[in-house]
Amino acid sequence: MKHLFSPLAKRQRARRANRRASQLRDKGDCAAAIERYRRAIELDPSFSAPFYNLGLIHKYRAEWQAAFEANLRATELSPKDQPSWWNLGIAATALGRWDVAREAWRGAGLEVPEGEGPLDLPCGYNPIRLDPAGAGETVWSHRLDPARARLSNIPLADYCYGDVVLNDGAPVGYRELDGRDVPVFNCLALLEPSQLSTWCVEISLDPSKLVDGEVAAFHELEQLAKARGLAAEDWSRAPADGTDAGPHRIAIAAHTRGEVNDLLEDWQPARFGAEVGAVQIGFSHA
Repeated sequence: MKHLFSPLAKRQRARRANRRASQLRDKGDCAAAIERYRRAIELDPSFSAPFYNLGLIHKYRAEWQAAFEANLRATELSPKDQPSWWNLGIAATALGRWDVAREAWRGAGLEVPEGEGPLDLPCGYNPIRLDPAGAGETVWSHRLDPARARLSNIPLADYCYGDVVLNDGAPVGYRELDGRDVPVFNCLALLEPSQLSTWCVEISLDPSKLVDGEVAAFHELEQLAKARGLAAEDWSRAPADGTDAGPHRIAIAAHTRGEVNDLLEDWQPARFGAEVGAVQIGFSHA
């Protein structure tokens, strides 16, 4: 007969508590799930699964210290479990614990150079889904390391061009880039706000004055902005033939309204028969 307090009996009871906690989590009752995961840990402190699951809830609630501690314990109990290492790396990055982040990425099987401070470990060009629980706008980014990405588009709201964000590690879809599919990652938090604000202006062009079409005209504006360390994007959808006179809603990432005005003036709108509206602030972290 199996003893109630034998290690095997404790593990079985802990497994039941862990399963029940996951059911509660899936129903959206995270508070009850946390209590049940803690009960599983009390029953069997050597069982890694409830630590990992507890860390998962804390991650999605942006409770980074709690996520860090839970995943750290999960990796100690199950050193070969890559998801625990990955979530530890995310939590360590959120807290600026770069020493632990390096060890976590190594534990997840990545080659990580020695060093101190933020990692220099480029991970490609990927889409990031902002505000996953809301509008879910997706923008492109340069990933600085497995958990940090710098936004390379001008977001519609709540974020700015150049923001460094914390990204999750599980793909939530794919986008095509140069003939191959690249994963989309959810944004978990803003880590470093950009110094650039988002400005908006409506511009209409005279088709009779366009040599290569509207796309080329606005591309010239984008290149001029890029040369100044700024950014410009056409948020409107121009027809394929580029003959629509607009208006086009142009977003510009710049420090000040003055920078935007100087950019537009140097673009020489008269060449395109352009009518330029008033420059309006779209979003700023300031």
